[in-house]
Amino acid sequence: MRKVLVVLLILAIVGVVAADRIGVRIAEDRIAQEVSAQSDLTQPPEVTIHGIPFLTQVIGGEYGHIELAIGDWTEQGVTVTDVRVDMRGVSAPLSEVTGGNTANVTARTATVSAVVPYPLIKKHAPKEVKRIAPKGDNLAVDMEGSVLGFRLSGTGVVEVEPTARGIAVSPVSVESNGGPQVPLAAMKRQLTWVVPVPALPLGAKITEIRPTAEGLRVGATAENVKLNDIQQVQK
Repeated sequence: MRKVLVVLLILAIVGVVAADRIGVRIAEDRIAQEVSAQSDLTQPPEVTIHGIPFLTQVIGGEYGHIELAIGDWTEQGVTVTDVRVDMRGVSAPLSEVTGGNTANVTARTATVSAVVPYPLIKKHAPKEVKRIAPKGDNLAVDMEGSVLGFRLSGTGVVEVEPTARGIAVSPVSVESNGGPQVPLAAMKRQLTWVVPVPALPLGAKITEIRPTAEGLRVGATAENVKLNDIQQVQK
């Protein structure tokens, strides 16, 4: 009898765990469908609801951590990649979610990040910039062309900063390969540019920039946001 009870207990636990995991998968699919249905996304986002057990979060209507992997995001003709929305402290009352109403699904904080590819950065660079690569917190560039009437061939380091218009890029050091040494002030006048980046999901403006192998990872954090804000930003 004792062995039978142990087996039944194990089966009960497995059943609860299975129900929990099935429930979280259904909820993730539902969120993906809601976001995709009201947006211009080319494919539904990948949704991950963190936290175990999931069912207690459903009953309480409070979720600690939800992630959305959106993929590519195009706004005003500019495409950024690997767009992610990381939401913390999500409130989603069970009565409204089961009724298909997501208008009042809110998050205490939502961090949005995306990658601005290097080809897009180079597209807006002056013609003297021939190559761009990550270098710590900055970018390394290869340059060739005419500056102040002098023929220049060399390398440089440029810094990146968030602005209201996008990403500002400007030289911090330049090394010439045997030619004349052009003053940094002159280089800044000719080799400073802005990469226009439209508002990210949630209408977030860029506040953080980090170079990666694929491009510049940009990010921003918004507070007290609604799930519908993600859906409506492309309207």
